[in-house]
Amino acid sequence: MIYLDNAATTKPDPKVIEAMLPYLKEKFGNASSAHGLGQEAKMALDDARRVIAKSINAKDDEIVFTSGGTESNNLALKGVLFANKEKGNHIITTKIEHACIMNASKWLETKGYKITYLNVDREGFVNPKELEKAITKQTVLFSVIHGNNEIGTIQNLEELGKICRKHKVLFHTDACQSYTKVPINVANQHLDLVTLNAHKIHGPKGVGALYIRSGIKITPVAHGGGQEKYRRGGTENIPGIVGFAESVKIANFANTKKMEKLRDRLIEGVLKIPNTRLNGPMKNRLCNNANFSFAGVEGEAIGSYLDSSGICVSTGSACSSASLEPSHVLLALGLKPEEAHGSLRFSISKYTTEEEIDRVLSLLPKILQKLRRISPIEKLIRRL
Repeated sequence: MIYLDNAATTKPDPKVIEAMLPYLKEKFGNASSAHGLGQEAKMALDDARRVIAKSINAKDDEIVFTSGGTESNNLALKGVLFANKEKGNHIITTKIEHACIMNASKWLETKGYKITYLNVDREGFVNPKELEKAITKQTVLFSVIHGNNEIGTIQNLEELGKICRKHKVLFHTDACQSYTKVPINVANQHLDLVTLNAHKIHGPKGVGALYIRSGIKITPVAHGGGQEKYRRGGTENIPGIVGFAESVKIANFANTKKMEKLRDRLIEGVLKIPNTRLNGPMKNRLCNNANFSFAGVEGEAIGSYLDSSGICVSTGSACSSASLEPSHVLLALGLKPEEAHGSLRFSISKYTTEEEIDRVLSLLPKILQKLRRISPIEKLIRRL
């Protein structure tokens, strides 16, 4: 099997699993318990919090552990709005956000909150001038995805953050895809809230974090027994949190450079195929992301043929893969619905090899040739 769907999830690193095992067996205590076993779990929790905080230049107590990116994003949007009603009822986000931000925003609109969805350019970048123009006296928060999960576009957080800080608007970024691949420094980038998760970086599923800058008012979405300093109730997932921290320790720049090299090899090879386009930018792109549109064919059909050859890819976000609707991200770039339907996302990991990329590049032209030969769209073009 060749696995090229790492934007959906990654294979857990063996060192991560090894680090987690003791907390699934003999060190199974509840971090809120006062006895020795509980305090052992509490020490592991504190150590992990320290690792995550250091990785983004934050303070330890600014890290809140959650069940993953979706919960962190919901806590960032809803928690900040609920706690800052006296400031206003307006959020700014973009048209290329992850489904959990889009759906949380739509839900907030039903409760009377105002949401502005910024346009992006053909490569998926936010225009800072458009952000500044959208800010009003009622604006509480601006939320933007750092590295886009479908097209890989990396936003300039520092530039956007300066605008937010200038207008005293809170700044949140969803960094699930970019974390450990692109430097994040909450001070330099003027960040107030940052969403992180583990399973995109060879950690376990079901665990993430939200950075909340000291002094930010936030209302918990899950009320419980006071865990995470009353910001997120519920018994902490100690094995998952330990695995999360281990995956952060393992991540390194050498892996990023390796993924960049393989990504560029894939892009160069695929763009040699006629009637193919790269979605998103050539530069300022996630090291592991390559998204293409193939004229005259359905992305689902290409994916099925690749799957039958043991190659795992996707047509977009895993959270929306069951939908028959074209990708909202690709439509926001200006693609037509048929172009969006003909797209496919390849996402690489540190485990990907040159041989695997070459195998894809040898099979893909044959698959496209076959599909285009039987495509009703191609038949119509030939008649014309």
